[in-house]
Amino acid sequence: MNASNILDQISRHITIDERESLHFTSLLIPAKIKQGDYIEKIGAITQNFIYVESGCLMSYSTDKKGDFHVIQFSTAGWWTGDLQSFTKKQPAIYSTRALTESSVFYLPKNDMDLLLDRYPKFEKYFRILFQNALITQLDRIIQNFSDTAESRYERFRQKYPTLEQYVPLKYIASYLGITPEFLSKIRRRQSEK
Repeated sequence: MNASNILDQISRHITIDERESLHFTSLLIPAKIKQGDYIEKIGAITQNFIYVESGCLMSYSTDKKGDFHVIQFSTAGWWTGDLQSFTKKQPAIYSTRALTESSVFYLPKNDMDLLLDRYPKFEKYFRILFQNALITQLDRIIQNFSDTAESRYERFRQKYPTLEQYVPLKYIASYLGITPEFLSKIRRRQSEK
Protein backbone atom coordinates (compact mmCIF):
# COMPACT_ATOMS: atom_id res chain seq x y z
CA MET A 1 0.00 0.00 0.00
CA ASN A 2 1.14 3.45 -0.82
CA ALA A 3 0.18 6.68 0.93
CA SER A 4 0.15 8.90 -2.16
CA ASN A 5 -3.67 9.16 -2.21
CA ILE A 6 -3.84 10.32 1.38
CA LEU A 7 -1.08 12.87 0.73
CA ASP A 8 -2.98 14.14 -2.32
CA GLN A 9 -6.08 14.53 -0.17
CA ILE A 10 -4.14 16.41 2.50
CA SER A 11 -2.61 18.73 -0.11
CA ARG A 12 -6.13 19.91 -1.05
CA HIS A 13 -6.34 21.54 2.38
CA ILE A 14 -2.80 22.34 3.54
CA THR A 15 0.72 22.52 2.13
CA ILE A 16 3.27 20.22 3.71
CA ASP A 17 6.93 19.81 2.93
CA GLU A 18 8.79 16.54 2.41
CA ARG A 19 9.89 16.26 6.05
CA GLU A 20 6.30 16.69 7.28
CA SER A 21 5.04 14.27 4.65
CA LEU A 22 7.59 11.62 5.62
CA HIS A 23 6.85 12.03 9.30
CA PHE A 24 3.10 11.76 8.73
CA THR A 25 3.35 8.66 6.53
CA SER A 26 5.72 7.00 9.02
CA LEU A 27 2.86 7.07 11.56
CA LEU A 28 0.36 5.30 9.31
CA ILE A 29 -0.25 1.59 9.77
CA PRO A 30 -1.51 -0.08 6.58
CA ALA A 31 -4.04 -2.89 6.85
CA LYS A 32 -6.10 -5.07 4.54
CA ILE A 33 -9.59 -5.73 5.86
CA LYS A 34 -11.66 -8.69 4.69
CA GLN A 35 -15.29 -8.22 3.77
CA GLY A 36 -17.41 -8.54 6.92
CA ASP A 37 -14.53 -7.97 9.35
CA TYR A 38 -14.93 -5.43 12.14
CA ILE A 39 -12.50 -2.56 12.54
CA GLU A 40 -14.07 -1.29 15.74
CA LYS A 41 -16.88 -2.60 17.91
CA ILE A 42 -19.41 -1.01 20.23
CA GLY A 43 -18.07 -0.96 23.77
CA ALA A 44 -14.36 -1.04 22.92
CA ILE A 45 -12.13 2.03 23.05
CA THR A 46 -11.32 3.31 19.56
CA GLN A 47 -7.53 3.32 19.28
CA ASN A 48 -7.10 4.57 15.70
CA PHE A 49 -8.47 7.13 13.31
CA ILE A 50 -9.05 5.26 10.04
CA TYR A 51 -8.36 6.42 6.49
CA VAL A 52 -10.05 4.37 3.75
CA GLU A 53 -7.63 3.79 0.88
CA SER A 54 -10.02 1.51 -1.03
CA GLY A 55 -13.21 -0.40 -0.42
CA CYS A 56 -16.21 0.51 1.70
CA LEU A 57 -16.74 0.58 5.45
CA MET A 58 -20.03 0.97 7.29
CA SER A 59 -20.45 2.51 10.75
CA TYR A 60 -23.61 1.75 12.68
CA SER A 61 -25.16 1.72 16.13
CA THR A 62 -27.43 -0.92 17.61
CA ASP A 63 -30.49 -0.06 19.66
CA LYS A 64 -31.89 -1.89 22.70
CA LYS A 65 -34.02 -4.15 20.47
CA GLY A 66 -30.92 -5.22 18.53
CA ASP A 67 -31.84 -3.27 15.40
CA PHE A 68 -28.94 -1.57 13.66
CA HIS A 69 -28.90 2.03 12.42
CA VAL A 70 -26.36 2.94 9.74
CA ILE A 71 -24.58 6.18 10.56
CA GLN A 72 -22.29 6.40 7.54
CA PHE A 73 -20.62 4.65 4.66
CA SER A 74 -16.92 5.43 4.23
CA THR A 75 -15.39 4.95 0.80
CA ALA A 76 -11.96 5.71 -0.65
CA GLY A 77 -10.60 9.04 0.54
CA TRP A 78 -12.69 9.19 3.73
CA TRP A 79 -11.58 9.21 7.34
CA THR A 80 -13.75 7.34 9.82
CA GLY A 81 -13.92 6.07 13.36
CA ASP A 82 -15.88 6.66 16.52
CA LEU A 83 -14.57 10.15 17.19
CA GLN A 84 -16.06 10.39 20.69
CA SER A 85 -14.39 7.15 21.74
CA PHE A 86 -11.16 8.12 19.98
CA THR A 87 -10.90 11.56 21.61
CA LYS A 88 -12.33 10.90 25.05
CA LYS A 89 -11.13 7.30 25.43
CA GLN A 90 -14.68 6.18 26.17
CA PRO A 91 -16.33 2.96 24.96
CA ALA A 92 -17.37 3.23 21.31
CA ILE A 93 -21.06 3.88 20.65
CA TYR A 94 -20.95 2.31 17.20
CA SER A 95 -19.23 -0.42 15.24
CA THR A 96 -17.40 -0.14 11.93
CA ARG A 97 -17.00 -3.07 9.58
CA ALA A 98 -15.94 -3.68 6.00
CA LEU A 99 -18.70 -4.15 3.43
CA THR A 100 -16.09 -5.02 0.81
CA GLU A 101 -12.46 -6.05 0.81
CA SER A 102 -10.83 -2.80 1.94
CA SER A 103 -7.43 -1.22 2.42
CA VAL A 104 -7.05 1.26 5.24
CA PHE A 105 -4.43 3.23 7.10
CA TYR A 106 -4.66 3.45 10.87
CA LEU A 107 -3.44 6.57 12.63
CA PRO A 108 -3.03 5.70 16.33
CA LYS A 109 -4.34 8.22 18.86
CA ASN A 110 -0.98 8.85 20.58
CA ASP A 111 0.78 9.32 17.25
CA MET A 112 -1.91 11.71 16.05
CA ASP A 113 -1.59 13.78 19.23
CA LEU A 114 2.20 13.98 18.80
CA LEU A 115 1.79 14.86 15.12
CA LEU A 116 -0.54 17.74 15.96
CA ASP A 117 1.88 19.04 18.61
CA ARG A 118 4.91 18.79 16.34
CA TYR A 119 3.29 20.03 13.11
CA PRO A 120 0.36 22.39 13.81
CA LYS A 121 -0.45 22.44 10.08
CA PHE A 122 -2.09 19.08 10.60
CA GLU A 123 -4.38 20.64 13.22
CA LYS A 124 -5.73 22.83 10.43
CA TYR A 125 -6.17 19.81 8.16
CA PHE A 126 -8.11 17.81 10.73
CA ARG A 127 -10.12 20.88 11.77
CA ILE A 128 -11.25 21.29 8.16
CA LEU A 129 -12.18 17.59 8.00
CA PHE A 130 -14.15 17.75 11.25
CA GLN A 131 -15.93 20.96 10.20
CA ASN A 132 -16.92 19.39 6.88
CA ALA A 133 -18.10 16.24 8.64
CA LEU A 134 -20.20 18.25 11.09
CA ILE A 135 -21.79 20.24 8.25
CA THR A 136 -22.57 17.01 6.39
CA GLN A 137 -24.14 15.43 9.46
CA LEU A 138 -26.25 18.51 10.21
CA ASP A 139 -27.42 18.61 6.58
CA ARG A 140 -28.37 14.95 6.83
CA ILE A 141 -30.37 15.55 10.02
CA ILE A 142 -32.26 18.43 8.42
CA GLN A 143 -32.94 16.33 5.30
CA ASN A 144 -34.26 13.47 7.45
CA PHE A 145 -36.72 15.88 9.08
CA SER A 146 -37.81 17.78 6.00
CA ASP A 147 -37.24 15.73 2.83
CA THR A 148 -39.28 12.86 1.50
CA ALA A 149 -37.78 9.39 1.47
CA GLU A 150 -37.57 9.65 -2.34
CA SER A 151 -35.52 12.86 -2.09
CA ARG A 152 -33.20 11.33 0.49
CA TYR A 153 -32.72 8.30 -1.74
CA GLU A 154 -31.90 10.49 -4.75
CA ARG A 155 -29.38 12.48 -2.71
CA PHE A 156 -27.87 9.20 -1.50
CA ARG A 157 -27.47 7.98 -5.09
CA GLN A 158 -25.75 11.23 -6.06
CA LYS A 159 -23.38 11.08 -3.11
CA TYR A 160 -22.63 7.34 -3.45
CA PRO A 161 -23.22 6.50 -7.14
CA THR A 162 -21.77 2.98 -7.02
CA LEU A 163 -22.72 1.74 -3.54
CA GLU A 164 -25.95 0.06 -4.62
CA GLN A 165 -23.90 -2.36 -6.68
CA TYR A 166 -22.43 -4.04 -3.60
CA VAL A 167 -24.19 -2.78 -0.46
CA PRO A 168 -27.28 -4.74 0.65
CA LEU A 169 -30.48 -2.70 0.41
CA LYS A 170 -31.22 -3.21 4.11
CA TYR A 171 -28.14 -1.12 4.96
CA ILE A 172 -29.05 1.63 2.51
CA ALA A 173 -32.62 1.65 3.89
CA SER A 174 -31.27 1.94 7.43
CA TYR A 175 -29.03 4.86 6.41
CA LEU A 176 -32.06 6.57 4.87
CA GLY A 177 -34.24 5.90 7.92
CA ILE A 178 -36.79 3.76 6.07
CA THR A 179 -37.65 0.08 5.83
CA PRO A 180 -36.12 -2.13 3.12
CA GLU A 181 -39.64 -2.74 1.78
CA PHE A 182 -40.29 0.98 1.36
CA LEU A 183 -36.93 1.42 -0.36
CA SER A 184 -37.89 -1.36 -2.78
CA LYS A 185 -41.12 0.52 -3.58
CA ILE A 186 -39.19 3.74 -4.21
CA ARG A 187 -36.75 1.95 -6.50
CA ARG A 188 -39.57 0.24 -8.37
CA ARG A 189 -41.39 3.58 -8.90
CA GLN A 190 -38.19 5.22 -10.14
CA SER A 191 -37.43 2.41 -12.58
CA GLU A 192 -40.96 2.72 -14.02
CA LYS A 193 -40.43 6.41 -14.82
